[in-house]
Amino acid sequence: MKLADKTASELQELLHSKELTIAELTEATFKRIKELDPKVDAFLALNEEQATKQAAEMDQTDTGERGPLYGLPIGVKDNIVTEGLETTASSLILKGFNPIYNATVVDKLREAGMVIVGKLNMDEFAMGSSNENSYYKNTKNPWNLETVPGGSSGGSAAAVAAGEVPFTLGSDTGGSIRQPAAFCGVVGMKPTYGRVSRFGLIAYASSFDQIGPITRTVKDNALLLNAISGHDEKDSTSANVEVPDFTAALTGDIEGLRIGVPKEYFAEGVSEASKQAVKDALKVLEEKGATWEEISLPHSKYALSTYYILASSEASSNLSRFDGIRYGYRTEKAGSLLEFYMNTRSEGFGDEVKRRIMLGTYALSSGYYDAYYKKAQKVRTLIKQDFDKAFENFDVIVGPTTPTPAFKIGEIIDDPLTMYANDILTIPVNLAGVPAISVPCGFENGLPLGLQIIGNYFDEETVYRVADAFEQATEFHKEIPQTWEGAAQ
Repeated sequence: MKLADKTASELQELLHSKELTIAELTEATFKRIKELDPKVDAFLALNEEQATKQAAEMDQTDTGERGPLYGLPIGVKDNIVTEGLETTASSLILKGFNPIYNATVVDKLREAGMVIVGKLNMDEFAMGSSNENSYYKNTKNPWNLETVPGGSSGGSAAAVAAGEVPFTLGSDTGGSIRQPAAFCGVVGMKPTYGRVSRFGLIAYASSFDQIGPITRTVKDNALLLNAISGHDEKDSTSANVEVPDFTAALTGDIEGLRIGVPKEYFAEGVSEASKQAVKDALKVLEEKGATWEEISLPHSKYALSTYYILASSEASSNLSRFDGIRYGYRTEKAGSLLEFYMNTRSEGFGDEVKRRIMLGTYALSSGYYDAYYKKAQKVRTLIKQDFDKAFENFDVIVGPTTPTPAFKIGEIIDDPLTMYANDILTIPVNLAGVPAISVPCGFENGLPLGLQIIGNYFDEETVYRVADAFEQATEFHKEIPQTWEGAAQ
């Protein structure tokens, strides 16, 4: 029985008909991870003993009392804290940290009956676009093991693409769910800022970070967002808005829907294949009854510099708590307290994290605050206003998720500016706080390309409706990487 390519609904049918038990599904999941992960390197820690015990207990629950995600396996990005399961944010400075509480989203996964099988690799503290900034290992793209899976949620996207798990959670600060989803040919959603609680998410940039789902299909993605959304009193940025059933929007009907296509998203640096894949996708959506027009988001050209000033400033503040005193790594080379702090942070943080702390500290320093940080906040407002204006006339905005497909491991790791430019199409969404999804829409040189669909605030339903209509009309989501061949199903 092939389990790796089945959707949530298909797996539930097998569980309800007793053709499969939760214990058997969990066992098969760990078997596949152990077979494939030595190639892909998506997981940092496995939760096998606890998950196996949980699965056996869950099999006793009557099928009539089970929800749509009950008993299904999921992997969690390593910056989302899990009680009793090591959480490091892929950094040496948090090595050996075992949280004493769960993130709100983890509690929600448990309430839904999902089985957490392990923690997934990422760029250290979510800082990176390639997964090459992890202290522990480099995750590989299942479509070509010589290429990156994207970042920072590269482990989350690669695990789904390789069929190791059908669901993962990632976090998106400047494209960190959508970019790896595009590189790995899977579905990744960044919800509206405030839709999902950030309590228990190790912060990189607090006004940007948002947890979201990564899956192989749009429906599975909507099911998972149903489970993790909602107001949380523990998170002061959590929005107290109603959570609809996102799956109810998956009607396939987009007749009369208005699409805006920003000309800035087709500028220099975006590959011809990426542009063509989006144009082909627009034809598909037109055939389904939608209309589209070219629009302008004029301030998006400032998004990259605005983001790196603001996000780095917030990172400088957020990462000041990691000092080796209370938890995590601590240096053995220290005389004074000041030397202890300096050596712990120098040894515990990687180069990219140090780079962003230094940039952020500089932008916040006396004499530079007004020139950089304050000005960047003003530009952020202009970028938000561009989206507000566009959504007065259009239901969604569509463009490429990334300028190119995945690049080779080591190819641009020593060129930070080129690496930062990989997020140029995703960052404006985080600056504005609107929702956006990436779905597979084509290939270039055998590597997946992503279609980005951006929606208005708290209108994930329309985003899902368009994504589902496109998915139903195409076959891209059914393609699987060669990594799957011969693997345990």
